[in-house]
Amino acid sequence: MEQGIPRWLTLDPQSAVPPFEQIKQAILAAANAGEAAVGTRLPPVRALAAHLGIAANTVARAYRELEHAGVVETKGRAGTTVTAGGDAARQKVGAAADAFAEVVRSAGLSESEAIAIARAALRRA
Repeated sequence: MEQGIPRWLTLDPQSAVPPFEQIKQAILAAANAGEAAVGTRLPPVRALAAHLGIAANTVARAYRELEHAGVVETKGRAGTTVTAGGDAARQKVGAAADAFAEVVRSAGLSESEAIAIARAALRRA
């Protein structure tokens, strides 16, 4: 681990996947594989951004989205720690999908209409 940065936390500059998404995917994969167990402290936003050569806001966005998904917890200057593996995030998304499906059915929308709405929401996110 260089400068407190895990080896699994890297970016592929050739990838079409945005850097914030690559960071999210790397953290989720590490959490699922046990490389980033619950309680693992992630590198500070600025340190990771400097190491990866990207803007601090990019790392902050990845951390925010992971926090919203329930995978990490950020406590200001105390840092960001892994709070759950990807299974918890999948469960949360599954619950949101169930709620979405209920709204879709009650609105009388077709499956294809619902999928189009969900895709549009993912693009905006």
